[in-house]
Amino acid sequence: MTEKDIRLIRRRFRENGSNISSIRGCFVNESKNIIAHIDQSLFGADSIVVNQLLSVMKKCLSGSLGTNLNEIPFSTKDVTDGEEHKLLMSLRSSHLSDTESLSALYQKIIDSVEMESGYVILLASDVYDIIKKSKDGTEAETSTSFTYFVCAVCPIKATLDGLYFKESERLFHNLNASSLLTKPQIGFMFPAFENYGANIYSALYYTKSISDNNPKFIENVFRHTPPMPPSEQKTTFDELLASSLGDECSLDVVRSVHNQVAEIVESHKNTKEEDPLTLSKSDMKTILEGCGVAEEKIEDFCEKLDESFGKNALLTPGNIINCKKFKLQTPHVSITVDPDSRDLVTTEVINGVEYILIKATDGVEVNGINVKF
Repeated sequence: MTEKDIRLIRRRFRENGSNISSIRGCFVNESKNIIAHIDQSLFGADSIVVNQLLSVMKKCLSGSLGTNLNEIPFSTKDVTDGEEHKLLMSLRSSHLSDTESLSALYQKIIDSVEMESGYVILLASDVYDIIKKSKDGTEAETSTSFTYFVCAVCPIKATLDGLYFKESERLFHNLNASSLLTKPQIGFMFPAFENYGANIYSALYYTKSISDNNPKFIENVFRHTPPMPPSEQKTTFDELLASSLGDECSLDVVRSVHNQVAEIVESHKNTKEEDPLTLSKSDMKTILEGCGVAEEKIEDFCEKLDESFGKNALLTPGNIINCKKFKLQTPHVSITVDPDSRDLVTTEVINGVEYILIKATDGVEVNGINVKF
């Protein structure tokens, strides 16, 4: 899916903006037992409640591709014989009305999720009627439709007893302890939406955390090897670069890698390409060659890249390089530099001692006070 595809689906999660007739799901307590089933109709319901529920479901389509959102691919064997794919297709085709399939999905999720509090599993089914437009801009007949569903796993936060003020009566009222629905921690959409149609060979997976993508959920629900979490990707990439380059891993080389990746990201943004930007092993090889790194060290890096990320892996630039920050750190000092001013920093050995040097061009402040040299 592209960013445009995701935006089109996100727009549907508003009152009167979709064909979502109800929200189905269940309430799971701390002991992993289902204590209530949910089947809330949206027709004729309070407008605030409807929009808040749809907003929760919409949250599962937020974030960046490759970070909070990851496509989960299915092989041909998965589609023809896979139990997990068959279950998802059953839920889709029945518009979530197949109670046996719902129960099976609930159990897979319950077996996968570890939360301190209770939580709810919410599902919404929608049919997106794709309208073709004629050359003169007028709407033509509906040419196709896209049927899909979204699943959200949302923690429940317990509120305490207290008082609330009711404006219409100008009085305080007692608020009993209750359960408050919070934003989803995990979610997914099936199938993926591509080229204004369904791609049943893919699901879109959402995780709120970039350090923990809940691998057990991915394994149980999709029977798929979980992708490496973004924060782990950065740590792994940094370690590979340092270990492969060895004594060539200088400030100049790291800065050059940072510069080149940032330029690629900016160029992709300017061209307004819809497809997500990724870097291949070949791209990384070209970047390191541009830094003047020795051929044997580049080959070592590429081998380790295959071992850690998998052969033919595609890296999301934002997961391996922070283009918005350039930070230098020692055990005692941390320096953050505007990325556009990277060239003001150099390293030098003076009388056998290693120094980080920063060119002071526009004055220096210490705790907000201008200091003189």
